[in-house]
Amino acid sequence: MNFERIIQDSLEKKIFSGKAIVLLGPRQVGKTTLVRAILKKRDEKFLYMDCDDPTVQDILENANTETLRTIISDNKIVYIDEAQRVSNIGLKAKIMVDQLSHVQLVLSGSSAFELNEKVQEPLTGRKWTFHLWPISWLEYEKEVGYLKAEQSLENRLVYGFYPDVIKQSTQEVEVLKELAESYLYKDVLIYGNLKKPKLVQNILEALAFQVGNEVKYKELGETVGADPKTVASYIDVLEKAFVIFSLSSYSKNLRTEIKTAKKIYFYDNGIRNAIIRDFTPLAARHDVGALWENFLISERLKVNSYTKGLAQTYFWRTKQQQEIDYVEELAGQLHAYEFKWSPKRKVNFPKTFTESYQSQNKLINRENFREFFGR
Repeated sequence: MNFERIIQDSLEKKIFSGKAIVLLGPRQVGKTTLVRAILKKRDEKFLYMDCDDPTVQDILENANTETLRTIISDNKIVYIDEAQRVSNIGLKAKIMVDQLSHVQLVLSGSSAFELNEKVQEPLTGRKWTFHLWPISWLEYEKEVGYLKAEQSLENRLVYGFYPDVIKQSTQEVEVLKELAESYLYKDVLIYGNLKKPKLVQNILEALAFQVGNEVKYKELGETVGADPKTVASYIDVLEKAFVIFSLSSYSKNLRTEIKTAKKIYFYDNGIRNAIIRDFTPLAARHDVGALWENFLISERLKVNSYTKGLAQTYFWRTKQQQEIDYVEELAGQLHAYEFKWSPKRKVNFPKTFTESYQSQNKLINRENFREFFGR
């Protein structure tokens, strides 16, 4: 399967626009595959530098401006993969953008966490940043067709959308275990400078069981045996490493609204299930609601990211336990969504919210979920 990535066209339009292109995202989502596909379509001569090669890594780390000119030679595009392995890659990239302006620089790496940390300051105002996520539902359905996508929805809710997981359909569990162990623990522990592997594992397991629920750091700390500040710092690193993401609570007018709460989701259902080591088929699970909500919100994140959407995203809850799963604010208008797997389930949106904010409300279920992704 060769998935056509939604951001490919947008990325191609930025080539030779005078800035570096930085492609970020979790491990193994297809960043190198995407860049190679773009370069193959172009006529310009390009240089591919793989920093997994110690020789390439050493040459780049010690190169001055003139050495870089010699290395690049008459190539018009320079693609540096695994760029985070070069300790001073931010400085080298800045030199290329400023001194070799006729060359298009592209950077990507399997540790987006570390790469982003290294290039953020040196390339301020000198880069276009793109994010690539696991295969989106829209990309998946376009490749396999409506019928197969419909037939495999329950499997995708369990195994997720990493390219290798989809392609190796008889080895999903093994692939997911390897993915979880390699990028979760390698990136988070080594690059995040976290000292306690067991605490990372415990926090992730606790978060996996709390998908769709409000997360309180004090309670989470009591569960995993750590103080709230430590929990908060670990969760911050997990977010920067593209393992999890959070929604804040929406609060503007009402005294009873919960104002500082968070809900935390995983970028991919398969990774979430790998963490809790549960790949039970959907029909026999007790967490279908959590998987459905995580799937929908992570897919909506992909859509908003790829379209450069300006919507602010939240959930809503009051002290009286009135709640709405997901809220988007765009141009002053609030859109409220409730998620139910079964089309037979009915929902009454809280009048408190609807009347106070004049919101547009929508129930998303098994039958109409494509609407939520722009279909």
